[in-house]
Amino acid sequence: MHIGFDISQTGSGKAGCGYFAHALIKAMLELAPEHRYSLFPSFGDFYFDALMPILNPYSGRDTHYGPRHLSPETARKYWAGNEVEAALGNPDVVHANNFWCPTQLASSRLIYTFYDMGFAVEPSWTTEANRVGCFDGVFRSAMAADWVVAISEASKAHYLSVFPHFPEARIRVIYPCSRFADSSAEGKRPKALDDVSAGGYWLNVGTIEPRKNQRRLAEAYARYLALGGAPMPLVLAGGKGWLMEDFQKHLSELGIEARVVMTGYVSDDELIWLYRNCYASLYPSLFEGFGLPVLEGMQFGAPMLTSNSTSIPEVAGDATILLAPEDIEGWAQAMLRLAANRLERDLLSSSALEQAGRFDWKHSAAALLQLYEEALASPKRSVVT
Repeated sequence: MHIGFDISQTGSGKAGCGYFAHALIKAMLELAPEHRYSLFPSFGDFYFDALMPILNPYSGRDTHYGPRHLSPETARKYWAGNEVEAALGNPDVVHANNFWCPTQLASSRLIYTFYDMGFAVEPSWTTEANRVGCFDGVFRSAMAADWVVAISEASKAHYLSVFPHFPEARIRVIYPCSRFADSSAEGKRPKALDDVSAGGYWLNVGTIEPRKNQRRLAEAYARYLALGGAPMPLVLAGGKGWLMEDFQKHLSELGIEARVVMTGYVSDDELIWLYRNCYASLYPSLFEGFGLPVLEGMQFGAPMLTSNSTSIPEVAGDATILLAPEDIEGWAQAMLRLAANRLERDLLSSSALEQAGRFDWKHSAAALLQLYEEALASPKRSVVT
């Protein structure tokens, strides 16, 4: 089988979508090296990383890189062309992973990864450019994709509620898994935490942006301190996203700026250390397609307080404390209780390790390879031009 696979978001600055594609292609190359793999460092006209594939690690006995474009303009022209399928070597399947969706594939089976449509649920969570670009890709997938891979049951249900014409039999849930292969790794302490004791901080992992809900988390943390909670610092590990330019001012107005450590983007080794050594991880996200920080935290035994919204209960199972993401008082009270109850904290840690073990990239990659076989054995759904 000739597999064409979008790796456009798997570069050094990758986030959730990039980690999904990165881990799947690594696992497929290991599980099924007999196939031919064409990896696309640029894909479509929505996302462009000029360093791809310079910083990309994939190799295999029959693994090749597709065209590398030096500018968004050349990439856009290439991917919009009617002859792109032939230019790619007529893959049996083309798997789109970065929201953009081609519509001109005449014979290749088009597989489309659907993450979430939070941008449609609440426009203020993102920028207009991102909202329009993402929705355009998802809409085109509903018209042209032969199969859709949803990353959770919640995402599948949302997709079908927006696009009820899409055949449910052609949407398959394949869960993401942790990017970290070695659950025994100790990691490396970030320099920003040189003066913070291991086991003596609350942790939040994720891009600082409205959907991740750090603004309410800061308010809950301020309330926790006001109620006499143990003065453990709150560590926010993640790069700055959109629409949060006033976040530092918000911390100052709450009177907690000196107690909040913002690490910025951290390396994988640093993230492992943060998960392994936090008192508990706090993830109050308002909307998720999956919720990788929940799973990855549990993998390293981080007790988890997280949202009861969208896909997160699927990931968390019974191994976390689930809270309404808008309930600031509820979060503060849960932090107070956990800070005062080391036994409950340790029981959550044990449960987290067990729950995380239920997710495995080899299982997900095997399910995806089976889906490719099913797609090839089925007629194309439609071609929209």
